Amino acid sequence: MALIDDTHDILADLIAFPTVSSDSNLELIAYAADYLGELGARTHVMIDHTGHKANLFATLGPEVDGGIVLSGHSDVVPVEDQDWSSDPFRLREADGLLYGRGSCDMKGFIAASMAVAPRYAAQKLTRPLHFSFTFDEEVGCLGARQLVDDLARLELRPSVAIIGEPTEMRIIEGHKGCCEYTTRFTGFEGHASAPDAGVNAVEYAVRYVARLMELREALKARAPAASRFDPPWTTVQVGRLTGGVAHNVIPGHCSVDWEMRPVTEADRLFVRSRIEAYVADELLPAMRAVSADADIVTEVIGEVAGLEPVDDNEARRIVAELTGANGADVVAFGTEAGLFQAFGMSAVVCGPGSIAQAHKPDEFVSRDQLQSCLDMLCGLERKLTA
Repeated sequence: MALIDDTHDILADLIAFPTVSSDSNLELIAYAADYLGELGARTHVMIDHTGHKANLFATLGPEVDGGIVLSGHSDVVPVEDQDWSSDPFRLREADGLLYGRGSCDMKGFIAASMAVAPRYAAQKLTRPLHFSFTFDEEVGCLGARQLVDDLARLELRPSVAIIGEPTEMRIIEGHKGCCEYTTRFTGFEGHASAPDAGVNAVEYAVRYVARLMELREALKARAPAASRFDPPWTTVQVGRLTGGVAHNVIPGHCSVDWEMRPVTEADRLFVRSRIEAYVADELLPAMRAVSADADIVTEVIGEVAGLEPVDDNEARRIVAELTGANGADVVAFGTEAGLFQAFGMSAVVCGPGSIAQAHKPDEFVSRDQLQSCLDMLCGLERKLTA
């Protein structure tokens, strides 16, 4: 059977695991670990502190440093309130397109990586080939953050990482960071007829959001002159504001989910320092003048480094040779690549499918894109057996 057909079958299995970030991914990880383990791979299943999530790091070839990592995240975004034409957790094929949640983001790449594994298991590799399948990328790259710590503990030192996010097989050598926060406001409830006697958590949250929007505008003037990103500046976005119980009750609690995509570390520090000063100097004193128990607390959901374009990038050279690409791009969306780079690997993002399909109903990846990915992965042979 052709590799594309193997990939199709594996992808069908992967999509059938409903690995939404809020749920466990253990069944998928066990499936992949069994598959690669039967091929002779050395597998490490790394359970998180909850016991409900895990990373898989599996290796074919010699136990030496300098291996090549094929990396994909196992989690997917929710399907609630989306109008799907078919069951999102059952692979459907029509006109050369493979539909299902995670088909392009990014179980298609994982399936292709697993499909080529028997090919490499049958060869005498001189350089290790690693498979890295992580949890909770969609909610702050939590799995990859744990993974690099575990790799350091195990003294595993790969040198190249190919992260198979959907890029239509374009080489991505840089992207912005991704920082996600939840800020919680504790006020003082009361009757709406006497608003000055309470601390309205929703109103203070709105003031906080307004300050974030002011900082968002200020960031536009801080865009580096040579920035290749679109937009070229650091962005700030508010995803959700939740609070209150009724029209006539002063709300005692509110929360704001927001994110920042920094071009530079200096921008991240600029936003954090300005918003923290606004809270300490203006919001909290006003709230506590009414209630000493009022508070504002920000939880860091994830602060993931961007992928910095560098002149000397072995991963870029390898993928360019395999795909025939003449250049590399940058993108605004975030990936786990910056964590691999910070660990000391050269890294690029390159995988099948389009980011335009990700997170949407009727998400799909085409067979043609999967075949292009398989061609690239099979081409690694000369890098692993030389």
